[in-house]
Amino acid sequence: MNFLLMTVLVAFRVLGRHRMRSALTMLGIIIGVGAVIAMVSIGEGAKAAVQAQIASFGTNVIIILPGAMTVSGVRTGHGGAVTLTVADIEELKKIPGVTEIGWARRDAMQVVHERKNWFTTINGVTPGYLTIRGWSIVSGDFFTQTEMDKAAKVALLGNSVFKNLFEPGEDPVGATIRIKNIPFKVVGVLDAKGYDTRGADQDDVVFIPFTTAERKIMGTKFLGSIGAGFLSAESPEQMSQIVEEVKRILRQRHKLRPTQEDDFTVRNQIDIAKVQEGTSESMTLLLLAVASISLLVGGIGIMNILLVSVTERTREIGIRMAVGAKRRHILLQFLVEAVVLSAMGGLIGVGLGVGGAKTASNLAGWPTIISGDILLIAFGFSALVGVFFGLYPANKASRLNPIEALRYE
Repeated sequence: MNFLLMTVLVAFRVLGRHRMRSALTMLGIIIGVGAVIAMVSIGEGAKAAVQAQIASFGTNVIIILPGAMTVSGVRTGHGGAVTLTVADIEELKKIPGVTEIGWARRDAMQVVHERKNWFTTINGVTPGYLTIRGWSIVSGDFFTQTEMDKAAKVALLGNSVFKNLFEPGEDPVGATIRIKNIPFKVVGVLDAKGYDTRGADQDDVVFIPFTTAERKIMGTKFLGSIGAGFLSAESPEQMSQIVEEVKRILRQRHKLRPTQEDDFTVRNQIDIAKVQEGTSESMTLLLLAVASISLLVGGIGIMNILLVSVTERTREIGIRMAVGAKRRHILLQFLVEAVVLSAMGGLIGVGLGVGGAKTASNLAGWPTIISGDILLIAFGFSALVGVFFGLYPANKASRLNPIEALRYE
């Protein structure tokens, strides 16, 4: 133990003689470790942000969209054809594991309140839709099933719409807004959800009863057609099974032959989350690969400097061998110097990485999560770089012939 401690002290003394050279040698390790920590922290933060956005969409949500249609050779996107009805979604309520159903239609329209107006998305929805999507109220209350049955002219305002139509501190509950010049009573203001995974503002919305939208605001080709259906599963494990059952029932109801494609699209929350997280992980791995190059360059720099040091200290090595130093002592001395260089660079890199992650979070607004595990892994990897790249110069020094080393000028 005493020998190892003395070896470490000698290593610090030797490196201290050439401070500028040692600092430049550590630079690659510092940049590599700092970049790894910063990139992983930003990547983990982005992943957590995506998960939060997915969670804001609701719990165990399955979305059913109408199919496409072809007009004069031009194929529309999802929803171009009227292929889903209220009866379809009500039939899906019978599937085991489905806890709630809902449906919706939407259109972009101007909303007016007194002298203010705002262009937003009007959604005709059911009370079940609001439950599935996990919306909560900050003021007032949701509209009821009775109000939907009566096609009542009531509205729920998203947070962004509320801020643009009403003065700060003003209570909108009970106020009247106009949609297509039709008066609606505001019954509640929704809690903020923020932006979704596509960057759209989820709070820039007005919800009205589906029947009201269908009969008084948006019109319809036939009563009961919907723009999207929504189901809530009892647990994530049941979602795949429910999706398959949804496809079977809808194909049967729409009388589709085995050779015909589905005239609807079914998506679930888990698949959306996997795509988003996969994109985030791919970007993190790419950035890690780039950062690892700095560690490689730093390791090569350590090996190069130690080889120079072996040449410069050849006579010293010969003297140490002449007075009884064994090969393992010389090997350990240069190996410790390499590890000290890389470990010091790793410590500085950890500090810079944490600082860089926090700076990115404060200035650029990127979410970051700094994990203690990644700090230890990055520091440990920097020490391993020192061992790996220091082994060759240390081995070369230990193999010097003592007589030739003493003669070296």
